[in-house]
Amino acid sequence: MSGVRCMLMRGGTSKGAYFLGADLPADPAERDGLLLRLMGTPDPRQIDGLGGAHPLTSKVAVVWPGGGPDRDVDYLFLQVGVGEPTVSDRQTCGNLLAGVGQFAVERGLVAAGPERTSVRIRLVNTGATAVSSFPTPGGEVAYAGPAAISGVPGTAAPVELAFAGTEGSVCGSLLPTGRVRDTVEGIEVTCVDNGMPVVVAAAADLGLTGYEPVAELAAHADLARRVQALRTAAGRLMGLGEVAGTPVPKTTLVAPPREGGALCTRTFIPLRPHHSIGVLGAVSVATAALLDGAVGHDVLVRPPAGAPLEIEHPSGRLAVAVEFGDPEGPARPADPRTGGPGDPGGRGGPAVPRVRSSTVIRTARKLFDGTAFPRS
Repeated sequence: MSGVRCMLMRGGTSKGAYFLGADLPADPAERDGLLLRLMGTPDPRQIDGLGGAHPLTSKVAVVWPGGGPDRDVDYLFLQVGVGEPTVSDRQTCGNLLAGVGQFAVERGLVAAGPERTSVRIRLVNTGATAVSSFPTPGGEVAYAGPAAISGVPGTAAPVELAFAGTEGSVCGSLLPTGRVRDTVEGIEVTCVDNGMPVVVAAAADLGLTGYEPVAELAAHADLARRVQALRTAAGRLMGLGEVAGTPVPKTTLVAPPREGGALCTRTFIPLRPHHSIGVLGAVSVATAALLDGAVGHDVLVRPPAGAPLEIEHPSGRLAVAVEFGDPEGPARPADPRTGGPGDPGGRGGPAVPRVRSSTVIRTARKLFDGTAFPRS
């Protein structure tokens, strides 16, 4: 049986298999078939593969040498289904991104600095760029360190992820519907894309507090149906087409913070309640909450000047810093089909600010490096 060189890594609150692009088939269909067999899909337990029986642990990062002078490596994220034989490239993953720079150094694509290394990464799924900075004392990647992130036991070396060009990375604009607020399936929502398309709704509008444990949300008989109806209708408004069988857009319910943070969240991927919140999902939700008139803006507790927003989730918090630039152009007027608010005279809403950059701190750890063998 022919094996494939593979590194298993935890990136943020996810876990995935990292491959060099040259080690996988060039044909996407052939590549995806191999990944399904490597990960053990389709099978709810993924018992015959590397997958961990959950979307957060059934992920793949494919990395190539950078294809241009402005980046060091290219990173393609693939979400591998668990019970269904699917491989999706319709989104990127900010959590697995936390391990891409280290993987590039380990595989010799990037030379390590004497103390710290910064790797410029192109996110192939979206076209955005990120800079990952992490310690490399003595020219070796350091995984041990003092940084703790919610949802991961213990501590590890901090990884700073700075994003640029993420607004509209999937949908084409920060506010894909042209409005800060729409009415979808009778619920007021904000549709936002600052690296991840997200439908933001108030938990109270779905009859929830927003503080429910994950198990309680998962056991809620009608909630998955309502989330699916909300995201599929919003997906069409966002220009994503039919999204019922895809992982985007994500849905995040927001509530006032109650643990000293800026905003409390409950996220679904796409229908299963998330134990935390994705990196770029948190960036998008934080960006929306900072916009006047958006869902969540009225309950946002702003931190002191210069401090990041602490986004609360079921496992703790995720700190996000968003820097805005000058506004660019007016939002489109309300669409009478959706009932979204807008200027009643049809002149358009307020100008939408540009996002200069977004920054988060994550950690990553190499778990295994060797050869993975697909089932025959």
